[in-house]
Amino acid sequence: MRRFNVTELHERPWFPQFLRDLFTEGLQFILNAGRIYEPIAEPLAGAISAAGATRVVDLCSGAGGPWLWLRSALRARLSSPLEILLTDKYPNIAAFEYARRRSLDTICFSSEQVDAAQIGREFSGFRTLFGSLHHFSPGQVVSMLQDAADQRQGFGAFDAARRRAGTIAAILLVPAGVLLTAPFIRPFRFSRLFWTYLLPVVPIVLFVDGILSCLRAYSPVEMKQFCSLVSAPGYMWDAGEAS
Repeated sequence: MRRFNVTELHERPWFPQFLRDLFTEGLQFILNAGRIYEPIAEPLAGAISAAGATRVVDLCSGAGGPWLWLRSALRARLSSPLEILLTDKYPNIAAFEYARRRSLDTICFSSEQVDAAQIGREFSGFRTLFGSLHHFSPGQVVSMLQDAADQRQGFGAFDAARRRAGTIAAILLVPAGVLLTAPFIRPFRFSRLFWTYLLPVVPIVLFVDGILSCLRAYSPVEMKQFCSLVSAPGYMWDAGEAS
């Protein structure tokens, strides 16, 4: 299946920030409940250790990503403490603050807009992206890899979306999942109940954007091709699938 470069609803400039926050919180809750990214804990810990990093700069963090549980999984595999910095182009401050409190300040965040395609030198650390690399064009992906190499920072991108019929079919379960779990998503918002049950915008956007994410996802073969275009002496790149 070829890749389609179609902008998702929640990415569009006109999409309200409060709905984007509800969207990212719902998506994050479902992914974390299913521990979708659990298989990457071991290779990520190895990459962070090889890079000698003591801080992770998480890009496109949405509502905080998998870090409330992943930081513990990494801590058990690393010999030194690891600081987690959440960033986003549209930062969800309430969700970031919730993650900071729950992690006892081992997770921190930037309240400023941070574009993953244009990282400032002040954001030093091993760069990660969860479920967001498909938002960027091939040229942007290569530029992001090259910038990480130029600044001598590690880079890891992980995406649950796949251009496969089975993955796309599984998106059918997402609206039902958010309908069942909306009252339990944190931070709690009464607005989430309104936009989930009375006007079901959140489940509809999760469904539509979930399908578009799969259609936009990059394959391991494509990622290896991107890495081959990067001039990065001393770097080792790898791409694959974990389950």
